[in-house]
Amino acid sequence: MALEHRLEVKMMQKLVLTPQLQQAIKLLQMPQLELSMTLNNEMIENPFLEETVELVDQDERNTSSESETMPAPQEDAETPLDRLLGFSVDGYFDARSYDGRDLGYFNPDTNTPQTFDQFVSNSSDIYDHLNWQLRLSNASDELKNAAESVIGNLDEKGYLKSSAEEIASYADVPISAAREAIELVQKFDPPGVGARDLRECLLLQLDELDLKGTLVEKIISQNLHELEKRQYKQISHQYNVPMEEVLRAVKIIEGLDPKPGSGFSGSDTIYIKPDVYVIKDADDFRIVLNDENIPNLRINNYYRKILSQKSLLDKNEKEYLTERLRSAVWLLKSLDHRNKTLYRVTESLVKFQFEFFDKNVSYLKPLNLKDVAQDLGLHESTISRATSNKYLSCAHGLFSFRFFFSSGLSSGDGEVSSNYVRDMMRKIIQEEEPRKPLSDQKIADILKSSGIKVARRTVAKYRDEMNIAPQSQRRRLD
Repeated sequence: MALEHRLEVKMMQKLVLTPQLQQAIKLLQMPQLELSMTLNNEMIENPFLEETVELVDQDERNTSSESETMPAPQEDAETPLDRLLGFSVDGYFDARSYDGRDLGYFNPDTNTPQTFDQFVSNSSDIYDHLNWQLRLSNASDELKNAAESVIGNLDEKGYLKSSAEEIASYADVPISAAREAIELVQKFDPPGVGARDLRECLLLQLDELDLKGTLVEKIISQNLHELEKRQYKQISHQYNVPMEEVLRAVKIIEGLDPKPGSGFSGSDTIYIKPDVYVIKDADDFRIVLNDENIPNLRINNYYRKILSQKSLLDKNEKEYLTERLRSAVWLLKSLDHRNKTLYRVTESLVKFQFEFFDKNVSYLKPLNLKDVAQDLGLHESTISRATSNKYLSCAHGLFSFRFFFSSGLSSGDGEVSSNYVRDMMRKIIQEEEPRKPLSDQKIADILKSSGIKVARRTVAKYRDEMNIAPQSQRRRLD
């Protein structure tokens, strides 16, 4: 069969993600902090965007953005702005609340007095703490150089992640100097720092307690596996000592720090700020979007009027300003779409989970993205983006949006949320007898007696997800 080149015309449909659509998608899935940074960057790059500092009346809004020191150019009747953009900008802003809904943006009081702790400097981390001790030591320059490499190869928990050979290579010193540097750092505060593993970390801390040669050292050196599984009887038989003595030794070991570097964190505590507030209002709920630190943007009227003057601009300037204006308008439209979508998704959640908001977590119902998507007439991916990395604050606390989406388990009254089952499991384990912790099967039986049918493997899965140890590791003999 001969090969030949030919031209062919076809009609086909396909989805194209325009830059404007990509921007709308990105804004929709941004958490509050990232959104604030993005909008501030856009204000810096785009002259058409400005922040509204004060709330003004509609009559003042048309003139408040004009500069008092620069003469405002006159509108060119031959090139109106609406014709330039292809749509009415003023009409768009007048219709932002076309659905009649008060989006209720939350703007907290910015005059809150600053507290003293806002001026306190950051605490030093483990590396600063160790280098400070190194500078005060009487070690030689070569040894200090090697010790700096040791400190630099510690992880945030205080463990050494490099061998003596690697330290010698990094610092360009003999292997003997590298080993001596490791021993030097291991003598620094906090006790246990510079260890290669958990066993060495705990043994280093015994030097400070003068417990060398005791049962505590023997258990750490040889019985960490049995200690982890709380097999105290086996340890008692191995060393032929009473159980009381083993329990005293275990008590001392439990008081040691397995992560000596974790107490030296130079980073500030990061507090989660909700994206949405759900506030009880009589027999209903009011939804308030958190607009704290989000700049209130608008189009700069002065640049709009400059753009309408043909005589003041050459072709390149006019093209640049036109593109910047389109970009600004699309950003505001995308931001408005994000806020409305987030509001509508929250409104749908309140409708589906009304009893949760009105009562408590035990009334949380099974819910999936498809339910909300069908309720709002949107695609599931839109609901997923709108709820990603976002938090909701209500009378019961602060929750991730994903908390409200959970699978269901059968019960005597229908279905219950898997989050509710996890909460019940946590309470059952908290109330168990420490000397006789409950097995996964026993927990499943207790849930079954409450009308919730759940398999043992499901209990084990939920327990692992909640970082709760298995039965053997929860047992306490003291």
